[in-house]
Amino acid sequence: MNLHRQRALVLFSGGQDSTACLAWALERYAYVETVGFDYGQRHRIELDCRLTVRERIAAAFPAWAARLGQDHLLRVDVLGEISDTALTRDAAVHMQSNGLPNTFVPGRNLLFLTLAGALGYRRDLDVIVGGMCETDFSGYPDCRDVTIKAMQVALNLGTDRAFVFETPLMWLDKAQTWQLTQDLGGDTLVDIVREDTHTCYLGERGAPHAWGHGCGTCPACELRARGHARWLTGAVDAPAVHTP
Repeated sequence: MNLHRQRALVLFSGGQDSTACLAWALERYAYVETVGFDYGQRHRIELDCRLTVRERIAAAFPAWAARLGQDHLLRVDVLGEISDTALTRDAAVHMQSNGLPNTFVPGRNLLFLTLAGALGYRRDLDVIVGGMCETDFSGYPDCRDVTIKAMQVALNLGTDRAFVFETPLMWLDKAQTWQLTQDLGGDTLVDIVREDTHTCYLGERGAPHAWGHGCGTCPACELRARGHARWLTGAVDAPAVHTP
C-alpha cells in the first residue's frame, strides 16, 4: 500500500477502538502522532494503557514504529466538574429517561475534536482520526457521522485550514473491528488489543476474558465481548472502511 503523504493525529484513549484506529493510520500515513485526554474518567486506567500499547505496537511492527511520532496527553478535567455521569462519578450504570445510558458525557467528543484541531494546527498535521462509531454503540449523539462532519466544517472555518476527519470504524460493528485488527496486524495486534488495551467503563482490570480485560457487564464490555464472540465464528463481513 502506498503511504499517504499527509500527517495524521489519532485520538488515542488506550482502548480497543482507538488502537484499531492507530494501526489503521500507521498503515496509511507517513507520520502519525497520538493524543489522549484526562478528563477525570473513572476508567482512567486506560491512560496507563496508552503508553504500553504504543510501545508494544512499535516493538512488534518496525515499519509502523518509523512512522509513529509524538504522544500528547491533555488535561480536560473540566468535563468531570460539569458532568454528572457514570464515567465521571461513582455511580451505577443505567439507562436514562432520554434513552441514553448515564455513561454519556455531554460535549466530550466535541471538545476532544476541537482540541485535536488546535493541536493539529500547531503541529502542522492534516488528518484527525477518531474511533467514533454509530453501528455498534451506546447511542451517543456525539459519535454520529453527521456530528463528526459538522465538527469538521466548523473547525475548518474556525482555523482557516482543511483538516480531514477520518472515522474508519463509523460503519463497522464490533465483530468487524476485531476483523479489521486482524487484517491490519494479524494475531500479534489482536493479542495486543486483548492483553493491553482497556475499554471497561468501570475501570476493572483483573483476570482477562477471551476478549480482554473488563468487568464484563458494563455496556462497553458487553459490546466488546459480543463482537469478539461473533468474530470467532468466522461469519463476519469484510470491513469496508474508507481508504484515503
